[in-house]
Amino acid sequence: MNLHQLRIFCAIAQSATLTQAAKQLGLAQPTLSQQLSKLEQKIGAKLFDRGLNQMELTNAGRYLLRRAQVILYEVDQAQSALRQFASGTRGIIRLAGLNSIIREVVPLAIERLNAQFPEVEFDIHEMAPAEVLDLLYTRQVNIGLVAANSVGLSSGSFKEFPVVRDPYVFAVPSGIDLAAISDPDTDLPPDQRKVVNSCIRFNFASQHSRQVEYWYQEMLPSHRLFAQCRSYEVALSMVRAGLGVCLVPALAVYDNCCGSGGMNLYATDRPDRRTVAVVPSQYQRVEPYSAFLEALRQAGSAVRMPPILPIPPFIARAASSRL
Repeated sequence: MNLHQLRIFCAIAQSATLTQAAKQLGLAQPTLSQQLSKLEQKIGAKLFDRGLNQMELTNAGRYLLRRAQVILYEVDQAQSALRQFASGTRGIIRLAGLNSIIREVVPLAIERLNAQFPEVEFDIHEMAPAEVLDLLYTRQVNIGLVAANSVGLSSGSFKEFPVVRDPYVFAVPSGIDLAAISDPDTDLPPDQRKVVNSCIRFNFASQHSRQVEYWYQEMLPSHRLFAQCRSYEVALSMVRAGLGVCLVPALAVYDNCCGSGGMNLYATDRPDRRTVAVVPSQYQRVEPYSAFLEALRQAGSAVRMPPILPIPPFIARAASSRL
């Protein structure tokens, strides 16, 4: 069977006569009769009982009519969608990125894009920066959301677009107040001193890990590495449980279902995390990708940060001595 024959069959089944079906399709009546006979030969069954000036569907014909209507509807929908792909009004945006950005920025961007391109679909992956770049290099995603300079791009075929900046915060259990602490080793009771010196680090990228290690060495000379992980959510759960402390981007706090509850977030001297959208250069001016990049930028400027307390004295003092 082919689509042309199915359309002819449906037109005949839904018309009073062959003459009416022929006019509807713009074909000669003998052509319709010939195509219908070929279709019946192919399937090996009669589709109509032919009488004087009328044609009545057989059981096989009624079954085929139901199936043909579904097939032709799906074909029409596919053709319509493909025309939308060609015009840029429809597409599938495949993106991968950091959990915190996927959860806090991407939904706002999708909401903005829907007003302009309601037919766009999304395929979203949450993963570490190195894994994001792997998917970009193999063209399995169109857009990667990573911290700027967290991983090096080895190809000039990619472009970076700023999305959002969020500050690094020092997350500690809520029962520990660092507002007046000049030296954790002398100003805190032993149980709290142990927690503050128990540091949780991340292994997202070697460059970032080294920078965080240097920061701990400067701010907490007596610290010990308590745990390493690849998930902000896991780290913040341990902080909330009173097991240690960690340095995290502010938006990562929203990864955990409880937000900043159970923790105090303190400002630090660390430069803001700058998240960028990494895109193969051929997509930067093609719709709907171009519009989505702008929606990401707008969403990044509108996203809210969790409550952040002033920088503790011991961090401010260590930062000033470095200068």
